[in-house]
Amino acid sequence: MKNITVLLADDHTVVRQGLQALLSCEKDIEVVGEAENGRQAVELARSLNPSVVVMDISMPMLNGTEAARQILQYVPSTKIIILSAHSSDDHISQVVASGAAGYLMKMTSAQNLAKAVREVWKGKTFFDSPAARRIHSQFQKSPVIGKLIKTRGSDLTSREMEVLQLVAEGLANKQIADELKISIKTVEKHRQQLKKKLHIQDTAGLTRYAIAQGVIEN
Repeated sequence: MKNITVLLADDHTVVRQGLQALLSCEKDIEVVGEAENGRQAVELARSLNPSVVVMDISMPMLNGTEAARQILQYVPSTKIIILSAHSSDDHISQVVASGAAGYLMKMTSAQNLAKAVREVWKGKTFFDSPAARRIHSQFQKSPVIGKLIKTRGSDLTSREMEVLQLVAEGLANKQIADELKISIKTVEKHRQQLKKKLHIQDTAGLTRYAIAQGVIEN
């Protein structure tokens, strides 16, 4: 009987289908759900309580690192593996800060993916070799995985990060309010707080910041 349940999250259907096909070949791994954006990933994780979530870092509505934070808040027993096409220091830092247990490049092998799922399920961490080398370099003084990295914007709240992404994706205040089920006035307050904390004066600046930080793709 399969005992490692996995939730897949990627905004590209063909990628989810490919991951599902690869993992379905493993006798001890069962894909129990698929999400097409970060917000849906959080909702499904809360309802399905999967052993592991394999999630793209760049997704609409809610990016992978912020979705990881929320999933671990609601379902702390779930382990997160982030998939990415990038291996920059900034991306890896964001993944580690989110509390994710694994980081894989999208060109990884099926064998490596299955191994990562099993390792994080056991409570270990699993990072692709390029990421592992960068982590070793970055965290010699702070070796605890998941330790918050203090960078510009690292004091943003989870809600502010959500608003930042939706602003950067071009949603108007009313659309953001509807999506997050909050008032327009609250959205406006969050936007002002973002500008204040990030020392940014306008929406275009917030968008540029979101792109630079990997919150959304350019």
